[in-house]
Amino acid sequence: MRDSRDGSWLASRWERLNGPGRVAGIDLARGLAVLGMFAAHLLWISAPFDWTDASTWVAVVEGRSSILFATLAGVSIGLVTGGREPFRGEDLRTARLRLIVRAVLLWILGILLILTGVPVYVILPAYALLFFLAVPLLPLGARALLTLAAVLAVVMPVVQVALDDLPVWATVSGSALSLAIGWHYPFTTWIVFLVAGLGVARAGVTRAAVQVRMVAVGAALAVLGYGADAATGASGSDEASFASALWTAQPHSSGLLEIVGSGGFALAAMGLCLLVCRTVFVWVVLPLRAVGAMPLTAYVGQLLVWASVAVAVLGRPGDLAGFRDLEPFWPLALGTVAVCTAWALLVGRGPLEWVIDRSSRLVAGRSVDRLVP
Repeated sequence: MRDSRDGSWLASRWERLNGPGRVAGIDLARGLAVLGMFAAHLLWISAPFDWTDASTWVAVVEGRSSILFATLAGVSIGLVTGGREPFRGEDLRTARLRLIVRAVLLWILGILLILTGVPVYVILPAYALLFFLAVPLLPLGARALLTLAAVLAVVMPVVQVALDDLPVWATVSGSALSLAIGWHYPFTTWIVFLVAGLGVARAGVTRAAVQVRMVAVGAALAVLGYGADAATGASGSDEASFASALWTAQPHSSGLLEIVGSGGFALAAMGLCLLVCRTVFVWVVLPLRAVGAMPLTAYVGQLLVWASVAVAVLGRPGDLAGFRDLEPFWPLALGTVAVCTAWALLVGRGPLEWVIDRSSRLVAGRSVDRLVP
């Protein structure tokens, strides 16, 4: 006899991607962040981003895509731990344990990706450390979190300059440590983005008023950070000086102006994605939302395909210039969008997302999710 659930399988997959349990705008922002990271990895970008020169606009992906990704991590953590009302008691203890398990698994997965030899700075080890740092922050409300993010945004870039100058990074063991903790995305400063994202989730990221404020505040911060960088010519200054290392918006510098400008960019981008998904365009961007519904699978899949193709065609995975010369961005990006869309509509949750979620549930012993991350 035919299972009565069979006829509703496709409907249930559709509901999972488009129902009230998901925040479509966050999925869209994650999808764009993942594809932006693809572009930063795979495209030749010869000039820095200049909004007045359309030929440089592709450079917007450098640094900003990974910062958007980190900020969205904070939003996702906030959504699955109570949203505007943080979990308390047993729910909070369970959520913390699940977050720790996820962090451990992400770190292990990140190390395995590094061992493939693909010449990119893998973000997952840093992502895992940010998850660990989020554990004690889960009970905090929006006001406390956003205030903390603002303070850290001013203080940590100063500390970061000193940390980056430590002699340990010039040693062989320091180089290995750098990879193991994802120091290209230093958790000591990038915690700002996660805390800001968590604060936005606690403020009520699904509310239209909050989304409009995200766009306004984010745009103001972006203008402030990038404007100060342009006005002072910081990005072209002597990189050896403390002041120039601090007062810069260069991608992946972790300078004060990058934290302010790119953090603002991430907030504004999320707000715009959320507002777009309040309109009929939510259906136009469904394939991008599908990518954002399984960002870990998409990110890891890209690197595994890269390693396989590079070995088959170039003989080794570490030839970055040779791989970029193959012009792999569009095939990988479009293939990822197509596979993720088909998987989301026909199967459901991304395979790696499923494994991480199931593992954390097995350890924690119970489920407390209210929204799907």
